[in-house]
This record gives sequence, C-alpha cells and structure tokens, in this order.
Amino acid sequence: MLDHSLPMHSGYTFRTRAILRAQMAKGWEVRGITGHRHRVSGHTIPGRLEETVDGLHFHRTPGDPAAGNPLLREWRDISAHADAIEALVRQWRPDIIHAHSPVLNAIAAQKVAKRHNIPLIYEIRAFWEDAAVGNGTGTEGSPRYWLTRQLETHAVRAADAVAVICEGLRGDLVARGIDAAKIIVSPNGVDMDQFGTPVPRDPALTAKLGLEGADVVGFIGSFYDYEGLDDLIAALPKLVRARPRAKLLLVGGGPREQALRDQAMASPFADHIVFVGRVPHDQVEHYYAQVDILAYPRKAMRLTDLVTPLKPLEAMAQGRLVAASSVGGHRELIEHGVTGSLFAPDDPPAIAAALAEMFADRGFWDDRRALARAFVERERNWSSNILRYDPVYRQMLARSQRVRAAA
Repeated sequence: MLDHSLPMHSGYTFRTRAILRAQMAKGWEVRGITGHRHRVSGHTIPGRLEETVDGLHFHRTPGDPAAGNPLLREWRDISAHADAIEALVRQWRPDIIHAHSPVLNAIAAQKVAKRHNIPLIYEIRAFWEDAAVGNGTGTEGSPRYWLTRQLETHAVRAADAVAVICEGLRGDLVARGIDAAKIIVSPNGVDMDQFGTPVPRDPALTAKLGLEGADVVGFIGSFYDYEGLDDLIAALPKLVRARPRAKLLLVGGGPREQALRDQAMASPFADHIVFVGRVPHDQVEHYYAQVDILAYPRKAMRLTDLVTPLKPLEAMAQGRLVAASSVGGHRELIEHGVTGSLFAPDDPPAIAAALAEMFADRGFWDDRRALARAFVERERNWSSNILRYDPVYRQMLARSQRVRAAA
C-alpha cells in the first residue's frame, strides 16, 4: 500500500522498486496499490487502474483527490484508498498487507486488514509530521503536527508488525512506549545489480559541463530546504580560495531550485557552479562519474536526525567519495574518516574546510572508496536487506493461521 510509485521518480519510488524486485526474485507474488497522491506531471493519472511498470504490477485508486477542507479531504482520500484496497483484496486474496508511510496509507489498509483478518505490517520511511516541517509545509508543535503524531502512534499500535528504515525512527517509537520486539529495521539499500557497476567518465559530458581539470563537488537529488544546498553554495567562495579549480555540480530539482539559482547568480564565484536540472534515472550514473566528492550538507532538525537518506549509499556504490553533515541520519551511514567525512551542520566554513582537506590529500581516496563500497555490498544491499522481512512475514502468517484455527 503506497503513497506513489513508478513511473514517478523519487527516493520513495526507488526504494519501493528495490523491495518489490527483491521480493519477486525470492518467488513471492507482490502487487502495489497507490492512493490519490500518485501523480505524473502534477496530475492524477486518469483511466489506468492497473499497469505494469519496469516489470512491477501496480493498481491505482480511482478518481481524483477530494476538494475542500484539508482534514475532510484527507479522510475522503483515505476512504477512497480503502475502497480500492478492499476491491483488490477481494479479487487477489493476499496473505499479507504491507502498508508504507505516510500514516494515511496505514489507516486505509488497517480498515481492510481487520475486516478480512489479514496480518498487516506498517513500514515507516519518515514521520509524516516531520517530513512536512522539512518540506516547509508544516510547523513543529502546531495542532496539525500534534494530530498527525497521535495518528502515527495509533497506527503503529494497531499494526501486527512495524518496519522502519533506521535506528533513529525505531528509537523514537520505543520512546513512545511501543514494544521494541514489534519493530524491525529495514534500512535503505542499493540494488547492486542495477547501480553497483560504475561507468567511466564521459569526456564529452565533462566538456559539455565545463568540468575539465576541475575538482568537482556534486549533489544529485531533490532540492529541498532541509538538504542544506544553500549552505553548500555559501561554502563555495572559501573552497575556491583554497582550491581554485573547485566547481560545484548540482543535478536535480525541487522546491528550492529557483532560490538556489538566484543565490548562485549572486555568488562571486557563480562561474564555478553548474546547474544541470533533472536527468533521466538511467542517465544518473553518468553524472556520478563526473564527481570527485558527493556532498550532503543536510541541516540539523528532527527529520534529518531521525531519517537516513538513500543518496549517500548510491554514491558509495558508485565508487564516489562522500562528505556529509554530522546529523543523526548521516552518522548511521557514514563512519568519519573510514567510509566518508563528516562536518558540522549549518556551517558553510566547516563544509569548505572539510572539502578542501579531502582535495588536498588524495592518498587515501582509493582505500576509502573501497571501504565505502564494501560497506554497501555487505550491509546495504537490497538482495540481502530483503531477508529482514522474511521472518516477520512468517511470524504474522503463523499467528493469523492460529487465530483462524481457533475461530
């Protein structure tokens, strides 16, 4: 049960694709169903209530998002999603329902799971209330924030099992009084079969981007405020004074794109900043190949302290060096001085100093790249990560069978 899926591109859809592919590779039958927030080019996809994308089978909730008061709209969307799930359950008869955040999906799925006595696992990729704060659409401590947090806690208590993507989320739930034994950690990972073979640098693309002979710092991802890209641009003058050949490559887009472009134009080193825009996912690896150091200057807030991102893992799998702010989510992924470098968050001079230090000593680069890639292969590879679900699924099925037998 999903918020959105392929053909939309986001970290959410790429994690979903990796999970479904790995489960299908084990011989499991898997289908996804999305709610009204599944959109392409800003519009709900009309007409197609079933489709196969990249070999994965998806069902859609029919209709458009409800209009009017936001709270009433969300409850109407929950009802529509629950009706679509109900229809799929009656048609397909699944053994397990696996609902993914946000919490609205869990609420819709739980209605159906309870009615049909199907075990349900609820997977949290981020707390919706904190994601809203990080995206600039919510305020911490507001009535809406409080209500969403209460709904999240209720949904977790009602689920048969809970999965989270990192220890930060797990610790927060345990602090709310949730039984730790009910929670598994299914961390973000990389499909090494698809993304684990780095491509060589394309000289023609290097020339097109104006990166010949440059020390290239890059960011590839979505341009949200919490990513701290304004701090990265602010760090550039100090970095260029230390490393005159330094250039910043920004690949992607998002809500902060225009503000970042304006900030870059006002920089005394605007000619050292290259904006690429969004690129097709199958071309992303060619841009990774252009970068010496991938930088992730996330700002310090609840969202970034609790949630681990996917992009640093992709960079490690691609054999790139990583430098990141020392927020909690990054500390779960990166061991300072071993698999990457950490710097203080919200601190442009600290960013510049860390990057300059890395460029000044290339003697450790090969060893660090190898250690980082080995970490991803060993602990963040989806082919092995998926095994974490197996015992939980089996336990839920066994409990469900006992309940049915007793009835």
